[in-house]
Amino acid sequence: MPTATMTPIPNTQYLDVTAIRADFPILRRRIHDVPLVYLDNAATSQKPQSVIDAQTRYYEETNANVHRGVHTLSEEATAQYEGARAKVSNFIGACCPKEVIWTRNATEALNLVAYSWGRANLKRGDRVLLTEMEHHSNLVPWQILSAELSFEIAYVRVADDGTLILDDLPKLLTSRTKLFSFTAMSNVVGTVNPVKELTAAAHKVGAKVLVDGAQSVPHMPVNVQELDIDFMAFSGHKMLGPTGIGALWGRRELLNAMPPFMGGGDMIREVHLSGFKPSELPWKFEAGTPAIAQAIGLGAAVDYLSNVGMEAIHQAERELTAYAMQRLPEVKGLRILGPAAEKRGGLVAFTLEAAHPHDIAAVLDGFGIAIRAGHHCAQPLHERYRIPASARASFYLYNTKEEVDLLVKGLHKVVEMFTF
Repeated sequence: MPTATMTPIPNTQYLDVTAIRADFPILRRRIHDVPLVYLDNAATSQKPQSVIDAQTRYYEETNANVHRGVHTLSEEATAQYEGARAKVSNFIGACCPKEVIWTRNATEALNLVAYSWGRANLKRGDRVLLTEMEHHSNLVPWQILSAELSFEIAYVRVADDGTLILDDLPKLLTSRTKLFSFTAMSNVVGTVNPVKELTAAAHKVGAKVLVDGAQSVPHMPVNVQELDIDFMAFSGHKMLGPTGIGALWGRRELLNAMPPFMGGGDMIREVHLSGFKPSELPWKFEAGTPAIAQAIGLGAAVDYLSNVGMEAIHQAERELTAYAMQRLPEVKGLRILGPAAEKRGGLVAFTLEAAHPHDIAAVLDGFGIAIRAGHHCAQPLHERYRIPASARASFYLYNTKEEVDLLVKGLHKVVEMFTF
């Protein structure tokens, strides 16, 4: 495969990208003997050394179970584990840490709401409102539950430009609508949805609001109280944290009224042969030994993001996305999916006339460039655009315009290879 060279990395007006990149050991890797260009951040982000060190330090110095021991190691582990919860709570603007429920990821958090709140509150004749741009994690749980409880699922349609058709809301949000669940930012077309506007419309008819924040929490300032939402789900691994840890935030009164999601140890106050009493929040929803090291790692990731500044990250990604959308159309036969740069977050999905997305990704890998190809767990949205798959480049705080240039150069090579 052809070799590539990386030109010096300049600082943007928002971030010291050179210093940031030095914090991520994997960015020093070479793939096929060229520098790694990692543009798959919407799938998972890379980890700074401080996050890696936080988990290693826990295992080397503090390894013990939480909440269950009075010895020193257990007390230290509990303090670090609950300290991470407090960091996450502050990061998203929650009123208190007890409103943050640890889950494995955003998928489990969305399922928790469906199977706990949904099973307790939905019935035949009710409506759950979703959108056509949802990740499968915000579609399948409701489809499963609807088959059991016989409520209706309705969808806000997506326009050709990748934005929601809000003119449909008055007929979709009625007294029958009990929940409006939607993504804050599409993982395919990158659309940043008007969360406050959608929430206000839902609350007018008495519907609760669940937001999939998997693509928004890592990339822009988020304050759940200012948004006035009822629930929000997000994943740690997309925001510089470890895999296997995520969170559900919910209003305390709603969480208190919901039945436990799973039964077992650590989620109970007392158990008898005749029954049990659940523990208080947040442990009511956290059965079994939790992902202790991962939670501590996520706490370290929140520290890193907070030190850099979420507004600076957001603005730098907007600048990089605008640059990418300026450069990518130079490639023959390339079609960008979704809205203009000012209406989207830090990702660009596209198709090429010359090649299937999987072929695009395979060729780019030969140049050390990592992108995503497929339907990105959003198959209905691809059906909406009448395409089987797309290629996706997604950015984060450590990406540069020079990497966009290498992407464009690689795509020109793809076109050359597949044009006969």
